[in-house]
Amino acid sequence: MNKPLTQTDLESAMTLDDAERTRCEIWTRVMGYHRPMASFNTGKKGEAAERVYFSEARAHLG
Repeated sequence: MNKPLTQTDLESAMTLDDAERTRCEIWTRVMGYHRPMASFNTGKKGEAAERVYFSEARAHLG
């Protein structure tokens, strides 16, 4: 039978060196089409950082 995983087993399994990591490309929807955020100019990057995303839990519906 398999032995149960402990917290230390999980932590050692989830640790990656920087060489093993893959850079994640973030895309966003702009005016009806999708675009990578890495291609934004300085102004658009600032605008994207100021955006407030909708949260249904905070909307207090009813």
